[in-house]
Amino acid sequence: MTGGEWTADEMMTVAAARQLRDGTACFVGIGLPSTAANLARVTHAPNLVLIYESGCLGAKPDRLPLSIGDGILADTADAVVSVPEVFNYWLQPGRIDVGFLGAAQIDRYGNINTTVIGGDYADPVVRLPGAGGAPEIAASCGEVVVIVRQTPRTFVDRVDFVTSVGYGRDPGDRKRFGLRGGGPRVVITDLGVLEPDPHTRELTLTRLHPGVTVERVRAATGWPLAVAAEPTTVDEPTGHELTVLRALRATETGGDPVRPAGEERER
Repeated sequence: MTGGEWTADEMMTVAAARQLRDGTACFVGIGLPSTAANLARVTHAPNLVLIYESGCLGAKPDRLPLSIGDGILADTADAVVSVPEVFNYWLQPGRIDVGFLGAAQIDRYGNINTTVIGGDYADPVVRLPGAGGAPEIAASCGEVVVIVRQTPRTFVDRVDFVTSVGYGRDPGDRKRFGLRGGGPRVVITDLGVLEPDPHTRELTLTRLHPGVTVERVRAATGWPLAVAAEPTTVDEPTGHELTVLRALRATETGGDPVRPAGEERER
């Protein structure tokens, strides 16, 4: 059963949340990744372990955190460790199943840029927030899920700066670079779902959101987009998914807390 009217952003967030499996450990970025990860935890994956860069392990926020330093993460976490411990003990040895990232630019091989756009590094047209923990997440997590709105400015043939390596420029680059993790498994956009070709690792459109055409996705992509022989259609959001997502977003402006059924906050 579908949930009625929904927006492209809601469809994207729900589709991304569905990628997260119950019981896995997920390294979460702030913004769209955090919204989708918390939606997954409150709906179908109550045992999803959310890990934030600030050192919060097993965070269970009942509202969307404003940043990785938001006190709600430490308040609800199973444990709080130092930032070096998160990276040196949990992330780099491969103990985290899924990395959940956003992007300012992404190219046909899943390389991500969140550093600079245009010009050169010293004198760019736009200087972005930067890397944070994204390069390590992309390098070391078992797999990476990317969530990003799809436009020709975002989906470029070659990123202006490689902040986080996807598959480099060749299928063997991750192995050659000595990267432990498996790389991007899926890219979720507001138009559909892209997955790496098993041989070339080039991103390929495999699923469309309801009402979206292949032509529309190609027009929003800065390279000649590869498309699966028979792309399928993503299931529409359910009423429950939309209700929870909207309640989560309402918490950003003072709405009531949102928790999985039966979960109680300890203080």
